[in-house]
Amino acid sequence: MDRSGDAAQSFEPFRPKLRRVAYRMLGSVADAEDVVQDAFLRWLDTDRSAVATPEAYLVRVTTRLCLDVLKSARRRRETYIGPWLPEPVFEADSDLDDDVTLPLLIALERLSPLERAAFLLHDVFGMPFDDVAASIGRDVPATRQLAARARQHVHDARPRFTVDRERGLAFAEAFFNASRSGDLSALTTMLADDVTLTGDGGGKRPAGMEPLVGIAAVLKLFEGLATRFPVRPSTLVRYGQINGLPGFVTLEADGLLQTTTLDIQDGRIAGIYVVRNPDKLRHLEASLN
Repeated sequence: MDRSGDAAQSFEPFRPKLRRVAYRMLGSVADAEDVVQDAFLRWLDTDRSAVATPEAYLVRVTTRLCLDVLKSARRRRETYIGPWLPEPVFEADSDLDDDVTLPLLIALERLSPLERAAFLLHDVFGMPFDDVAASIGRDVPATRQLAARARQHVHDARPRFTVDRERGLAFAEAFFNASRSGDLSALTTMLADDVTLTGDGGGKRPAGMEPLVGIAAVLKLFEGLATRFPVRPSTLVRYGQINGLPGFVTLEADGLLQTTTLDIQDGRIAGIYVVRNPDKLRHLEASLN
């Protein structure tokens, strides 16, 4: 086997984990794929016989590449139009499916890159602090502090309980039907009083510039949308888990996909997340075919 073939064979078992690390760090499927490919190129040029633990080495390389990407990504997001949401990952992408749900991904955005890395590598992926410290280029005490600060910031976003998949999908179906038909009575029974709705159009498709907060505001929105759906239909493509939460993918009247993800707490929908930015939905076309 040639050198590149040997490198690919030894790299592939770690690719799913590296994708999970990169996606959780960056919130972008495309950027995660690019980082993992860059990590492979580094692996190709490495004296692999001198690497005692390939997995730890590759996670370290991937993390440092992500930290570099985040520097420019944070600048881009400062000029992003409207609310920013991570790229939706549908359940078909099973190697990206773990307990980092959408609200937690959003909370991670508020952390510094180093805090995010320390929290994800230790609290989510279970890496010892010695390995985490080596990955982010800090000593162990500083790494522990970074993880502790991150933990405090994201505490409220950690899932308090997991909604059974079938129950979650039933919720998604009921919500789709009620929201498209304008059944305000049904929506009222499903929504929490303090429900929030966040839409991400990225300035490329219509979406609210600020999240809607409260059941009255959300009901008013869907009451208005229901009058448009008969003329500009919203067609269901598929129900499923999106970033660990129940939701659905639709084809909207403009011919583009849209995802809607529901955060269900205490039997009511507490958060509705709608991704409309076409740049964040291109990768779904292949996974849904």
